[in-house]
Amino acid sequence: MNKTPLWQTIIQKEQQQEYFIQLKAEIEQRKSQGITVFPLDEDVFKAFEYTDLADVKVVILGQDPYHGTGFNRNGECVPQAHGLSFSVQDNIKIPPSLVNIFKELSTDVEGFVTPDNGGLSAWAKQGVLLLNTVLTVEQAKAHSHAKLGWEQFTDVIIENINRHNHGCVFILWGAHAQKKGRNIDHQKHCVLAGPHPSPLSAYRGFFGCQHFSKANLWLEQHDKFPVDWKLP
Repeated sequence: MNKTPLWQTIIQKEQQQEYFIQLKAEIEQRKSQGITVFPLDEDVFKAFEYTDLADVKVVILGQDPYHGTGFNRNGECVPQAHGLSFSVQDNIKIPPSLVNIFKELSTDVEGFVTPDNGGLSAWAKQGVLLLNTVLTVEQAKAHSHAKLGWEQFTDVIIENINRHNHGCVFILWGAHAQKKGRNIDHQKHCVLAGPHPSPLSAYRGFFGCQHFSKANLWLEQHDKFPVDWKLP
């Protein structure tokens, strides 16, 4: 699968900028030193493969990719991260934040059944952009690629959605995501903000936030198809 056309144009333009060239060089240098970087190269931009800019209905903003590994059904050790925020590869143990997201869904969305897997590509295929603010991370080292340049890149992504999308829902969990979304046009888009779903903060207001049903209500009120949050 390739990046959709508008995203392809935007990403290619950013890749020519000096900050991005330096970002890529720094990551390659670390890899040359034997440092393992997640997700795999082919998955770094996976969030942009499912829905083009104009068709994004919901943006769920995370921080950086999962930095751990797990075993797939073939017994192979693979990265948890695969380019979609909060999502993990099939048959990988579901991380605590995603466990809490599923708990909230089970009380917020009628008929939601907690799945055995943590893959969220079914949402992405419906127009949910699962975006991390930093797109790479080193194994077992959270936030290790913060401030390398990814934040500038994802600022551009958010600004393009804000400017060119006709109206979508931004779901911002935690102070970091909320800071990234401070320039979103609230007249044009719906912004839902609350605590992060991590075990450290979920009980401070994430549980009971009803962001999933609120997102669908806003979409329906603006003549857009709601998201089917149920997962296979």
